[in-house]
Amino acid sequence: MDISQATQFIAGNHRAVLATTRSDGRFQLSPVTAGVDGDGRVVVSSRETAVKTANVRRNPYAALCVFPDQFFGGWVQVEGGIEVVSLPDAMEGLVEYYRRISGEHPDWDDYRATMVKDRRVLLRMTVRRAGPNRSG
Repeated sequence: MDISQATQFIAGNHRAVLATTRSDGRFQLSPVTAGVDGDGRVVVSSRETAVKTANVRRNPYAALCVFPDQFFGGWVQVEGGIEVVSLPDAMEGLVEYYRRISGEHPDWDDYRATMVKDRRVLLRMTVRRAGPNRSG
């Protein structure tokens, strides 16, 4: 599977598990909602205080397994470099993330205030590998 096929799948399927690396080298798995931004990067909203955010700051590489709402069926795994974009720089990316996954928000001022209150960040992955390439 090439990267563009994988990001097309993610653009239409948002349930995922993000794998980051703890300080002791073990995996940290987090259920997340994933999307794809206008530049083809995979994006996830998180909080500044979340363990996954701390893990990404320490080791900016992650993997993500994305599957459909009904769980069974097609799925993709992507991995690559990942960065933390904090507020205020993250705000427009968080708005785009919401729009691409959920459509229009009924009150964008309220949404923005909630992003600040919750100390939201955007985790942004540049995909380097995608699969599966075969089944068996």
